[in-house]
Amino acid sequence: MVNATFSCAVVEENPLLVDFNTPFNVPPFDRIENKHFMPAFEKAMKKHNMEIDAIAGNPEPPSFENTIAALDYSGYRLSEVSSIFGNLNSSHTNEELQNIAREVTPKLSAHSTNIRLNRDLFERISIVNEQKEDLALNQEQSMLLEKTYKNFVRGGAALESASQERLREINERISSLTLQFGDNIRDETNRFELIIDNEQDLSGLPDDLIANAAELATERGYEGKWVFTHHNPSVMPFLTYADNRDLRERMKRTYINRCNNDNEFDNKDIIRELVNLRIERANLLEYPSHAHFVLEENMAGTPDRVDEFLDQLWTAALPIAKKEAEDLQAMIFQEGYEFSLKPWDWRYYAEKVRRNKFDLDEEEIRPYFSMQNVIDGTFMVVEKLWGLQFVKLYDIPKYHEDVEVYQVLEADGTHLGILYMDNFNRPSKRGGAWMSSFRKQSVRDGEFIHPVITINCNFSRPAGDAPSLLTFDEYTTFFHEFGHALHGLMSDCKYHSLSGTSVPRDFVELPSQVMENWARHPEVMRMFARHYQTEEIIPQELIDKITDAGHFNQGFATVEYLATAFIDMDYHTLEEQKDFHPVEFEDRSMEKIGLIPEIVPRWRSTYLSHIFSGGYSAGYYSYIWSGVLDADAFEAFKETSLFDRETAASFRENILERGGTKDPMEMYINFRGREPEIGPLLRQRGLQ
Repeated sequence: MVNATFSCAVVEENPLLVDFNTPFNVPPFDRIENKHFMPAFEKAMKKHNMEIDAIAGNPEPPSFENTIAALDYSGYRLSEVSSIFGNLNSSHTNEELQNIAREVTPKLSAHSTNIRLNRDLFERISIVNEQKEDLALNQEQSMLLEKTYKNFVRGGAALESASQERLREINERISSLTLQFGDNIRDETNRFELIIDNEQDLSGLPDDLIANAAELATERGYEGKWVFTHHNPSVMPFLTYADNRDLRERMKRTYINRCNNDNEFDNKDIIRELVNLRIERANLLEYPSHAHFVLEENMAGTPDRVDEFLDQLWTAALPIAKKEAEDLQAMIFQEGYEFSLKPWDWRYYAEKVRRNKFDLDEEEIRPYFSMQNVIDGTFMVVEKLWGLQFVKLYDIPKYHEDVEVYQVLEADGTHLGILYMDNFNRPSKRGGAWMSSFRKQSVRDGEFIHPVITINCNFSRPAGDAPSLLTFDEYTTFFHEFGHALHGLMSDCKYHSLSGTSVPRDFVELPSQVMENWARHPEVMRMFARHYQTEEIIPQELIDKITDAGHFNQGFATVEYLATAFIDMDYHTLEEQKDFHPVEFEDRSMEKIGLIPEIVPRWRSTYLSHIFSGGYSAGYYSYIWSGVLDADAFEAFKETSLFDRETAASFRENILERGGTKDPMEMYINFRGREPEIGPLLRQRGLQ
């Protein structure tokens, strides 16, 4: 007998690579550490490659199930890891996560490109596509086949080897550049501080904004001072209320020059390279421009159709914006000043004109829209329309203490999905508001996979004893993101790649923007809007003022938005690579459409994250295209009743549940009975 001593090292399980064993199978945020991500990505990509090899090398003849459906089912673990990582890097990032993102992003791009350029796999897909008329596929299967085949062709599967290799290089470089673009915006935004040490310079600012600025100053070591930032809950009210014009100018100039300061966060070179790489990629794939490539998959179809649409709206909106500018200039003269209206004056004097015309002060509105009131009001609307119930969960993993988690139930109490809500701004969160998913809905091996959805906003945190009080725009923003969440939660599709918000960019904003119509409706405000101190329901007089002022400043809002849409299209309709200076390019674009100097585009090029680090390149127009859809869709409720269950059921059945399983126009016609009309949008904005 031999005596031996054995040392058993405990191998730590990677929580991203094993069954989660959490309530509702949500991500185990309490166990996930940064160190887990790279090993998880590497193993998930390896597993996905094995699945792809098995599909491409299947000795059986290609069929829908063993090729198209199998491809959709593949990569499930990688999709889950990517979703968790991507959401954390957006919502609660740190330097280590950002370094991981820089390392893994080109690897993920290469992984995706390798799949699309797999010749054996594409050959099997092509064979199934050639047989499609004889396969007796249902509509969802037909759409999956069509989109899969087109995705591979658009991904370069039919190119010659040399072109494919260049495409790999382009895709990897684009993925790295878009990541860096967004990082630069976040870092430059977080770095800016407007420090005020003279209390007189706070004149005009709301009390809660001052309180937040004082708290932030204390946190950053400026005791007894006030700090204002470029985060929206700080910069926008500062520009609206600060009486000190010099400080407004400083705030505005620095805000619109973010990432345009020739420092380590400058984005001009990135823009130039990104635009040219997109042109080269489009040309490789035999498209005249990046816009032609993108719009082929959207409702609009072609750049010409988008230009025609934007021109129609610009023609309607610009004269109204010019008249608004005259009104603001008149207010300046009325106050005894001789200066000309500038961009840093617009919001300040617009608020004064609004008070003068409608006796309406934003600060009079906000006490009725505390964060909790708005959440409760949204739940009420959704319950009245679809019967959904929301149960707050406390004993469930979260990635930050700000996050609230809800179980979403059908009217009969059956489980629908899980909703994470992350509403307040912080330095670790990127700017803006968005919806995403930790897990999309699908059916896998006969099991219905319930979605895990998340919405993020950047509202002001509670200050002192007061809760977070939202502006009217922030209130409608919450309804907007909740509409996206419903699109993900109510999805009822079989295939992962078609479910939820997997629809064209100019259709995806319909479910979100239609919810804003309920937010603005007087009946809805009366349901829940109570003063956070007195519990008094919002007075009818105040509702009437809000309604009467509904068209106010819409020329500015529409022109400011459309200017950015034109910039996007001008960049992405370029058909040849060229050297250009982004700021000068933007200036020429604005000169061409006649933008008045008193208005700056909503997003200037160097911080235009939608098109240079998001998914809206050649698609920023989508918000107002979807605006036509949402205004027309809401007319269907106005023709019946605000909470008509039959109309709501039709909207759910034909749009919210369908994901990308049908042509968007077909879905809309199935709901509305006809194609959308532009009249409701023009009336909604006071442009007609």
